[in-house]
Amino acid sequence: MKQGLQFFLLIFSLTFFAQKGNVDTTQVVIPNRYNSVEAQTKPYVIMISTDGFRYDYAKKYNAENLLRLSNEGVQAKAMFPSYPSITFPNHWTLITGLYPSHHGLIDNFFYDYKRKESYAMSDKKNAEDGSWYGGTPLWGLAEKQGMVSASLMWVGSASDAGGKRPTYYYPYHEKFSPSEKVDKVIEWLKLPMDKRPHFISLYFPEVDGSGHHFGPDTKETEDAVHLVDNAIGELVQEVNDLGLKNVNFVFVSDHGMIKVDGGSPLEIPAMLLNKDKFDIYNSQTLLRVYVKNQDKVKNVYKELKENKTDDYEVYLDKKLPKYLHFGTRDDRYNRIGQILLIPKAPKIFLEKGKKTSVGKHGYNPKIVPEMKATFFAWGPEFKNNLVIDEFANINVYPLVAEILGLKIDQPIDGKLKVLKKTLKEKN
Repeated sequence: MKQGLQFFLLIFSLTFFAQKGNVDTTQVVIPNRYNSVEAQTKPYVIMISTDGFRYDYAKKYNAENLLRLSNEGVQAKAMFPSYPSITFPNHWTLITGLYPSHHGLIDNFFYDYKRKESYAMSDKKNAEDGSWYGGTPLWGLAEKQGMVSASLMWVGSASDAGGKRPTYYYPYHEKFSPSEKVDKVIEWLKLPMDKRPHFISLYFPEVDGSGHHFGPDTKETEDAVHLVDNAIGELVQEVNDLGLKNVNFVFVSDHGMIKVDGGSPLEIPAMLLNKDKFDIYNSQTLLRVYVKNQDKVKNVYKELKENKTDDYEVYLDKKLPKYLHFGTRDDRYNRIGQILLIPKAPKIFLEKGKKTSVGKHGYNPKIVPEMKATFFAWGPEFKNNLVIDEFANINVYPLVAEILGLKIDQPIDGKLKVLKKTLKEKN
């Protein structure tokens, strides 16, 4: 990549994605944590998420490092994100093995009627409060079993969700460039054996930001893919130079991206704008409705159904297709709402006077293929030159736990048998 382009992308990643105001970039280290003697003998897993890295981006934009590494290891045709196909729910699904309706992070923004509190992904107090998050994240599972872990900006990693934070982590910010994140990972892997993390989770936001701002089929998104791809190549080379044994890489994304019809958006039905009767939560690709008078739910549903256009569907939450795991039967935290209005891609719901982005996600990945995510894996534990069929992202958790030799201590939705075939047989 030319130096000029590298400079542009560095500035892009440090300005377009960075939060406003002063941000704490200091690493947090939990004291008095050490690998057990047994943990020191276990493999390493570096789990990398590139937000919004659509299932076809690597080939579409010739991500040379990722294509080479995944061709040598394991490459899925695609990975299905959980519904809705948005960032916070799917990152927490990947790290817990639970559907969003089962771990409670059902949207980037939602209201909990039992707590009488709102959750917003942009609220640091929410993000670092583990009581919002169900399930045991992989770093918590590792720490409970005597294995040191580390995380760079993964959703929820600064919280005490599941009872244990990673030994090494950073409060969320987007000030570090991809290359700087690589440096942080290498610093961790240079630590003494008793303090060296065996599970590392790492997050890159750049591709998602480009996809939203410019669209998935643009030079800017291609450049963001190459920026991350270069960082992956750099990371793998530097890890190899360390001479550590049995370092494995799992590269995933949370969802894909599609260009939406922002020029002629769908109007939210007028009746739903009555705040005395309804609470509405609009992510633009999904409109969730909470009817304050429970006795009126069926009547409201019937009226919405009768007056809808062909550009969207209306569902009672208990009638949503079972395979989405997003209806009443799955809503363990009662956060979803009773009625769902689901636009047909590329349509979106948009309030009057509001703006939208060029690219979006959130649609049903079984219907809208552009929502599908990426899964690549390589390293000593993985088979070579293996291509596998599409699978659901809930199954990544038990795969990583198996490599690390961790015992899953509570029920999850993912099944090891789905991805066990990607691992080499033990002698």
